[in-house]
Amino acid sequence: MAGRRKASNLERWEVAIVKGLLKTKKYNDQEILAYFTRPNRTINHRAIGEIRAEKKHASIRAASDEDVEDFLASWPNITDQAGLRIPDDELLIKAREAMIAAVHTFNGAGLYFRAEIFIVTVIIAWTYISHAWFKRAGINYIYANARTPQGGDMYWDLSKCLRHNEIPIPTAAKTNLEFLIAIRHEIEHRMTSRIDDTLGSHFQACCMNFNEFLKSEFGTHHSLEKRLPIALQFVSFGAAQRRNLKRLSEPPENLTASIAAFEENLTDAQKADPAYRMRTAFVQLLGNSSAGSDQTVQFIKADTEEGKAINQIFFKEIQKNRHTATAVVDKIHEAGFPRFTTHNHTQLWQRLDGKNPGKGYGCRGDYKGTWVWFDNWIQRVLEHCEANRERYS
Repeated sequence: MAGRRKASNLERWEVAIVKGLLKTKKYNDQEILAYFTRPNRTINHRAIGEIRAEKKHASIRAASDEDVEDFLASWPNITDQAGLRIPDDELLIKAREAMIAAVHTFNGAGLYFRAEIFIVTVIIAWTYISHAWFKRAGINYIYANARTPQGGDMYWDLSKCLRHNEIPIPTAAKTNLEFLIAIRHEIEHRMTSRIDDTLGSHFQACCMNFNEFLKSEFGTHHSLEKRLPIALQFVSFGAAQRRNLKRLSEPPENLTASIAAFEENLTDAQKADPAYRMRTAFVQLLGNSSAGSDQTVQFIKADTEEGKAINQIFFKEIQKNRHTATAVVDKIHEAGFPRFTTHNHTQLWQRLDGKNPGKGYGCRGDYKGTWVWFDNWIQRVLEHCEANRERYS
């Protein structure tokens, strides 16, 4: 359930304003109370009476007439439809704005380094929302023995926040953030390109996790669904286009190594958790009814008949048979070409540029430095052997 402020939880500056309003003798308790309540924050009506009678907060001085005038002139000072107010909700406002900025930037057209900007900005968003949670829970989130170069307080970084036992971020969501932090460390020290498509599934999971945490801990009225519409595309994807996109989006080796090193310690279940990495299949829908056809995006449960059918389409496209070089040679022997050797195979793929991802003959294996071949490569090798039957029979 979303956390709620306790009744009478007025900030010190608010108590000063209440005293300033009481001093004017223009407002009764109910009128003053209205300035400090809103749908996501309630103040017990007794709080104003206790301040008037000096039963509480006696040590706090009343705000000056000028401060009271400034307060009234800027009231309600609400940021948006979520009902957040500066300055008491500043951390939550910053968290939401940082996440909105990250998504808008990533969805924006014409940017070449969207992933890098996204990672840095969502880490800021998650840091602020973690601080907002700690503040509400009364947990000090300032380093005890560290200061900024100018001598100011140094607040916990996101890694420190994630290690705190009480913050209710799900384990898979923490793993997702630890992954993005590791990638940030990798890209901040060297130039990195072509990583948008590689990390997109992790980014999507990060956004969903943030929104769920925002709603569960601070209230559903803070959710970002209505603020962030779906991103429209200008492209359709045929087989040739997919091959070209894959060829152009091959990530740098240092990034691939960083991802492999991080995921080496994860179980299959952890890697499959949608809170760590969310993967989605898009299938064009041809509906007979106008109501069904007009809906741009439909989410279908995996265990329904429609979901099973989509999964079959998805696996037909992606889950290709994979063969090692030795397995390819064995299959060629079984087809009646016993004199075809591993050396012949190496010469053939080098001559045909078989490991060029754009040709679609194979892909990198699960382990660093390995390569696996698809069924269409075996067919291509068989064609070569048929054309040179006397040599290989």
